Order: sequence, then structure tokens, then C-alpha cells
Amino acid sequence: MNSGSLDKLLVLGKVIRPHGLEGLLRVWSYARSEASFIDAEEIYLRPVSGKLHRYRVLSVRPHKNILLINLEGLDSIDQAEEFRGAEVLAEYEAITREEGEYFWGELIGLKVFSDTGNYLGAISRIIPAGSNEIYVVGSGEKEIFVPATYEVVQEIDLEKGKITISAMEGLLNLNEI
Repeated sequence: MNSGSLDKLLVLGKVIRPHGLEGLLRVWSYARSEASFIDAEEIYLRPVSGKLHRYRVLSVRPHKNILLINLEGLDSIDQAEEFRGAEVLAEYEAITREEGEYFWGELIGLKVFSDTGNYLGAISRIIPAGSNEIYVVGSGEKEIFVPATYEVVQEIDLEKGKITISAMEGLLNLNEI
């Protein structure tokens, strides 16, 4: 895969280190479940060198607060050690998602408007916060923290590059920095 294809890849996690002697990888997952890795069937590992390495996923299982991933062709601790700290990526098309689910990478940079039409800024980052995420919306030196709930987020339009929110009482004043 050439570097021009990187925009078709989604970062699913990061390799922490090898696990055991058989080439298993300990992976910190950014996905909600191991199903994303299984659905992808093939993943790419990108170590610090930047070169992509493609592997077929043989198994994924939760272990404490990480995932243990077994990849075809990684059979030893020495082979697995080469990928310590590597990003784990998969093709966007390979990941199934439900209606109304978005990848963080799709949301970062979207322009946020209130339901009255006021421009509030663009999403600069997303903070995981338990049951829902928090969109950090920046416009100049001001940041607004928008809870990603159905009550607040009225519409996400990827084609137009915008999100419309319903400004709950105090939302636009109380949580400014």
C-alpha cells in the first residue's frame, strides 16, 4: 500500500508491547470493542519508520484493559517486538458501524453551528467521557465543550462539513475557557 492510500485507513489502536513468546501483541484499542479488529480481517501495523505492514487477523481477545491480537505471520516475540509502539490501522470500508456512528477523524474539523445559525467554531479534538464523548469546539481563543448527546447534537452533515447543536441553557457560557 502506498502512502497515498493512508487517507483510506483508520487508526484503531496502538501496540503496547508483545505478549508471551508466540508473537501476540498487546494493543491499546481506540475502538469500542474487539469486533472492529475482527470485522477488518486484515490490519496494518505502522511502526515509527512509517512503513506499513499488512497482516491477517487470526484472533482478538480482551485481556484486562487491552486486547491481545494474534496475526498471521507473527510467530515469535522477536517479530512482535519490532512493532512495539506501532499504530494499528484498518481500511475504513472494512469497519462496520451503525447508523449515527462516526469515526473521530470524520468529526475533527467540522464546523459547529447553533440551531439559531450562529457559528461556534470547529471541532478541534474529542474527549472520551464515559457514556458519551465531549466535542471541544474552538473559535479563536475560546473553547466550548459540547456533550455528544442526542439532546445536544441535532444534526451531523459530513457532506456539508457541519454539525448543528441545540444550545442547552448555560452551555455556551458556563463551560468556556
